[in-house]
Amino acid sequence: MYYNNEIETMPRADIEKLQMTRLKKALHAAASTPYYSKIYGEAGIDVSKITTFDHMQQLPFTTKNDLRMSYPTGMVTVPLSETVRMHASSGTTGKSTVIFYTRRDIEQWAEQVARAMYSTGARKEDILQNMMGYGLFTGGLGLHYGAEKLGCLVIPSAAGNSLRQIQLMQDFHPTIIHITPSYALHLVEVIKEQGIDPHSLGIKKAYFGAEPYSDATREKLEQLWGVKAYNCYGLSEMNGPGVAFECAQQAGMHIAEDYYIAEIIDPETGQRLPDGTEGELVLTHINREAMPIIRYRTRDLTRIIPETCGCGKTHRRIERIKGRSDDMIIVGGVNVFPSQIEAVIMNIPEVGNNYQIILEREEGLDRIHIKVELYSKLFKGDLKALQKLNKEIVEKLRALIIVTPRIEFMEPGSLPPSEGKAKRVFDNRVI
Repeated sequence: MYYNNEIETMPRADIEKLQMTRLKKALHAAASTPYYSKIYGEAGIDVSKITTFDHMQQLPFTTKNDLRMSYPTGMVTVPLSETVRMHASSGTTGKSTVIFYTRRDIEQWAEQVARAMYSTGARKEDILQNMMGYGLFTGGLGLHYGAEKLGCLVIPSAAGNSLRQIQLMQDFHPTIIHITPSYALHLVEVIKEQGIDPHSLGIKKAYFGAEPYSDATREKLEQLWGVKAYNCYGLSEMNGPGVAFECAQQAGMHIAEDYYIAEIIDPETGQRLPDGTEGELVLTHINREAMPIIRYRTRDLTRIIPETCGCGKTHRRIERIKGRSDDMIIVGGVNVFPSQIEAVIMNIPEVGNNYQIILEREEGLDRIHIKVELYSKLFKGDLKALQKLNKEIVEKLRALIIVTPRIEFMEPGSLPPSEGKAKRVFDNRVI
């Protein structure tokens, strides 16, 4: 049942003892870098005195901006001659956030991902078609090395080129796919346009990551593809995919707690919150040689699930990421998350697989305009039925987000498809 029984079922007291041992080592290494030595020196912090988890709250947070300021090597703890790989964040403005790895770091990352995949039921007999981006983005190579460690055959098809993806599926019969939710929604429609039943392809599992999505979308994807869908969480600053991963229970993502210390904080005050309370996830990497990062503010909103998991693992779980504290939309003084809107529209059968949220300012007031593709094979109504459906969506959204949106129905395929991370929100407001 377990890839590593000793680690995965370790008693909580032993997990925390291991974490503290590794934290002390990571802090000592970090304090030797130009960046952390300056920050800790200015704050008067002696890392040798950090001996409990409560003491960690004395340490300042690390942010994405700190990583940019330390660019390119201000947080690296070893000579570059001892590193074997570099990754960088995607989709940012200004300088990238760059992460370095030693050979041991890469091997440990692969072990971490293999363990996570095993917990979903993946075995060496499986074939993984990896439709995540390769290159500086961590998504593709992270699962690639983990799957190889597990013994799977890996098809490194990367993102995009849908017809080629379909051909590979038909020729090599992958049993697992790794893909963004938005591209999965697009690709399944292309498959059906080719006259192919997605269920006939033999895919059993799908690993979804790289962008937030709702439980309603997960259920829709499972039905469309005929698969079990597992949430995979990661970020380049903490290696990439595999930081947390669902097990076969599909009831929250287990954090690899022998690699990371997880905290939940109030994003406004920075104060630590108890397990079960929703807030911003903060992570400390305690098992990376080249670049341990201390108390990194992920900006991802979730909560630690206090109950034990039915799978028997003792590593704590986090819920599916709700959104990001810095991706929150403020409309007329109301806080709205795109995932809230998605949760509503993806639960409506007549809605297709693509949508856009457009923010506008009309006569000095904020407006939300949502373009929604219709699912033509399910919807066969007339104008009155369309008007009724539009009203239904508006009322459901208004009940959830308070703001009244304007819904515009679009023909299937009329919105630009996504082959990578989806751009769902377009803010056209001019103050």
